[in-house]
Amino acid sequence: MRKRSVVILLIIIVLVIGGVLAFYFFGGRKAEALPATPQMRTTTAEERTYTRVIDISGYVEPYDEEELKFRSTGAVTGVYVDEGDSVRKGDLLASIDNTKQTASLQQIRNEIEQAELSGSQRELELLRLQEISAEADLEYTSLRATFDGEVASVDVSVEDYFEAGDSVMTIVDRSKLKATVEIDEIDMPYVYEGQKAFLVFEAYPQMTVEAVVDYIPMLGRYTDQGIGVVDAELLIENPPEGIIPGFTFEGTLEAESETTMLLIPYSAVERGWGGSRSVTVLEDDGSTRRVDVRIEYLGEGLAEVLEGDIKPGDKIVMRSRN
Repeated sequence: MRKRSVVILLIIIVLVIGGVLAFYFFGGRKAEALPATPQMRTTTAEERTYTRVIDISGYVEPYDEEELKFRSTGAVTGVYVDEGDSVRKGDLLASIDNTKQTASLQQIRNEIEQAELSGSQRELELLRLQEISAEADLEYTSLRATFDGEVASVDVSVEDYFEAGDSVMTIVDRSKLKATVEIDEIDMPYVYEGQKAFLVFEAYPQMTVEAVVDYIPMLGRYTDQGIGVVDAELLIENPPEGIIPGFTFEGTLEAESETTMLLIPYSAVERGWGGSRSVTVLEDDGSTRRVDVRIEYLGEGLAEVLEGDIKPGDKIVMRSRN
């Protein structure tokens, strides 16, 4: 009986302590946070209006680039361009021996002529399909430009022997340039397609080059540093002479409208239960109050107050970080 009384007494003590803690953490949040002291450090909540600037960096690439390959096997019979030449879509760039393919196509066409005179309709239809396949095989012996551009490299000579799929040359389109830049997830609400960017290249620091945001992917990615980013694509419509693929730049994206923010030091924000945030405000009479807030960390030690009973000019208590 005595042992049971001791157990009941311990349960009552635990319940009392739990009730006191619950009141402190939950019921007491609206009450005075802490007494003011002469040593208390404070800062002021500031409202700032500015145009949001997003820093970017990267390097430029050709608008289009393709490594061309033969789609047939044989000895090279002709190379018709040199590095640096301009080409148009469909231009013949190189060719390989097509004797076998030409003979095969001609044989099929001879059979078609005979079938048209004495063959069945079914036989003729089959030969027509074989003709289409033979025409494709013959075309595969010719290497043609797939877009307007310039020849960036040539890795083939007459009499070389190439297997189907071997790389022959590279063509690029430098009439426009593009670049991929990382946008932090915090800045993404302020980025949109068509937005202007201003780039400064290391090779030409005295010149500012204008670009636009040309593409924003639907998916972001997670970096090794634990940051969510989106790889947006910039486009330079008319690149200045001298700016070539591979050149590096630094620049900015600018929002079109001004933004007004209420800012406080991030170090003044306290973490609570369940990820909640709060700050302590010092009143004019020397008392303090705890305010629940929703914030966004902006970097460089600053946080924007998105929700919470804080006004510009309020004194915010700086907590000791010992």
